[in-house]
Amino acid sequence: MDHVLMTERLILRPVTVHDHAVLLAHWTGADVRRFLFDGAVLSPAEVTEVIEDSMRDFDTGGHGVWLIRSKDDGDLIGAAGLRPLEELGLEVFYSLEPTAWGKGYATEAAGAVVEYALGPLGLPEVLAEVDKGNAASVAVVERLGMTPFAVVPGLLGPMTRYRRTP
Repeated sequence: MDHVLMTERLILRPVTVHDHAVLLAHWTGADVRRFLFDGAVLSPAEVTEVIEDSMRDFDTGGHGVWLIRSKDDGDLIGAAGLRPLEELGLEVFYSLEPTAWGKGYATEAAGAVVEYALGPLGLPEVLAEVDKGNAASVAVVERLGMTPFAVVPGLLGPMTRYRRTP
């Protein structure tokens, strides 16, 4: 299985070592990392670790981090993926370039990941964890049919946990 996901406007392909510079630039942008990494700036070594973990996870479990590009022009839209949420299961996450905000790409990309997880991957559920102040991501997870099940403390304040089952 090659793990490439396609939507109407997007191509999601697993990240490789060749994507290091692109991911580092994307994930160190202040607006991008605000909620995804609670404002922390990832080091080049941390991005390398994420890529290596993702490659291993795709090999062993069929999931990891996908790079999102536009089908039209190949422009970077962002990244999306599945990662462990404590011991609860896998959560969907995404990050978009600020130029891609407000165009429905988050719902489209995250939706493709959720459908893949609940379909071909066979997960019993997909989780999401959203900072209370991240209204855009709350709207995305609600559009994906996810429902809240818990509120937990986070570095930026309360975080709501969501889930979706097949």
